[in-house]
Amino acid sequence: MSDTDGQVPLPDLNGPSPPTNPGDIGYNEDEYAARVAADLEAVFDVPVQVSAVLGRSKMDVGELLKLGPGTVLELDRRVGEAIDIYVNNRLVARGEVVLVEDKLGVTMTEIIKTERS
Repeated sequence: MSDTDGQVPLPDLNGPSPPTNPGDIGYNEDEYAARVAADLEAVFDVPVQVSAVLGRSKMDVGELLKLGPGTVLELDRRVGEAIDIYVNNRLVARGEVVLVEDKLGVTMTEIIKTERS
C-alpha cells in the first residue's frame, strides 16, 4: 500500500480560473461551483483554530500579577478599528465586532491575501 492510496486530489486554487464567458460551450457556473465544492469535501471536517484578536498589550510579569476583576487593560487598537482574524495562527482577514442576539460575533470586512512560500 503506498502513501497516496485513498487520498483525494485537491484542486489547484492558484491555477486557472473557470471560463468567464457564459457563452463558452460547456460552461455552467453552477456545475463548476458544485465540482469545486465536491473536490474540497474531503477537507470539510478538518478542524482549524479561528481567533479574533481585538488588540494586544505588553507588560511585565509583575504588572500581570497585579491584574484583577475590574482592571482596564489598554490595547494597541482604537474603538471601531478593524480586528485581526487568524486561522491556525495565520492572519487571513480583518473584521468588525458585531452583536448577534445576546452574543458577540465577528463579520469579515477584508480578506488578506498573502504570498505562499
